Amino acid sequence: MANIVAIVGRPNVGKSTLFNRLIEEKKAIVDPTSGVTRDRHYGTGNWIGKHFTVVDTGGYVKNSDDIFEDEIKKQVMLAIEEATVIIFMVDVVEGLTSMDEDIVKILRRSTKPVILTVNKVDSSMRENDTFDFYQTGFDKIFSISAVNGSGTGDLLDEVVTYFTEAEEEIDEDVPRIAIVGRPNVGKSTLINTLIGEERHIVTPLAGTTRDTNYTRYKSFGFDFYLIDTAGIRKKNKVSENIEFYSVMRSLRAIENSDVCVLVLDAQSSLEAQDLNIFSLAQRNNKGVVIMVNKWDLVEKETNTHLAYEEAIREKIAPFTDVPIFFISALHKQKILKAFQSTMDVFKNKTQRIKTSVLNEKFLPIFERNPPPVFKGKEIKIKYITQLPTRYPCFVLFCNLPQYVKDSYKRFVENRFREMYNFKGVPITIFFRKK
Repeated sequence: MANIVAIVGRPNVGKSTLFNRLIEEKKAIVDPTSGVTRDRHYGTGNWIGKHFTVVDTGGYVKNSDDIFEDEIKKQVMLAIEEATVIIFMVDVVEGLTSMDEDIVKILRRSTKPVILTVNKVDSSMRENDTFDFYQTGFDKIFSISAVNGSGTGDLLDEVVTYFTEAEEEIDEDVPRIAIVGRPNVGKSTLINTLIGEERHIVTPLAGTTRDTNYTRYKSFGFDFYLIDTAGIRKKNKVSENIEFYSVMRSLRAIENSDVCVLVLDAQSSLEAQDLNIFSLAQRNNKGVVIMVNKWDLVEKETNTHLAYEEAIREKIAPFTDVPIFFISALHKQKILKAFQSTMDVFKNKTQRIKTSVLNEKFLPIFERNPPPVFKGKEIKIKYITQLPTRYPCFVLFCNLPQYVKDSYKRFVENRFREMYNFKGVPITIFFRKK
């Protein structure tokens, strides 16, 4: 299973600052105003070779007049439920507050491992102030400064001890296809139609499927795992934010997959949550196929599908080289053709190109179209090779890699897509010093 680290705590203790440090980029908004993080942020981290997903939650506040706080509390509780390990952040400057104690009560009811992390410890004097937090009853306390990074190495050493390994019964050589998308777009119906049996419960209610299910599919020349992540079921004790919960479910499926099938509802436009899931798949270097379901329910004219497809590609830009199929899972329309394309995307994602061939084809292109001169300095690309990763990743060695602009990286990617079939697959390009 994918390992998820949730950062929880009351507002303004430094959760977003730690989140940015763990994913090594400035993504979450950092502001001293209480409760700035309204929406959830997701990112990927890596520590001693172990990859994980980081979730930055909003601050938990009890009995607040802020209309957003109830939703923030719900999402903190959902993050706790989905996380592999929880980082509970407190602030050494303000000490243990009543709100911290409220969170302690919630965490005590959880069976998940909790790491108490005291932030803003940037001096020996403040180190002494951390002892006050032992009254929370947690065995270990980690002192850090999220701003300058001190103590975060020891914290991560502890975090990764709770990680679980991938399930052994899953054959790593068999492609894994994740069926992802918003609730009630027809994900389970799509799987049932493909495998020809009612393997999963299907109802018209959003959020029937609770767990991530692996189904081995061997028919019509195919052999792959289907990962079903319909992902939501109502619980007695938690009033759920359905959108957030479905994204949490999709996180696990995306990270465990090779190709993601993003299922859309033809009766609605491409929504923010669809784009969020698409972006998660792209950032995790997964192949992507888009299937627009319930196409049989749409009133059509001659070019209806072309207009719909153009609207999708405008919203997913710049990664637009993605197969799009208009299907009906219920009536078995274009299902096999769409999954044949899905397997083609897997082949595109895993193809290897010899270093000699790369240099023979691309070095003349780079000589004719070199990177723009920067401050009077010419950038010369001398060598190119593909890295041994599970997705297309290329390294271009040159004399001044720090001056290569993103526009030129897009130029290189476009040449790759013109010369090789990488449809449905994100390409990663690095420039390094020779």
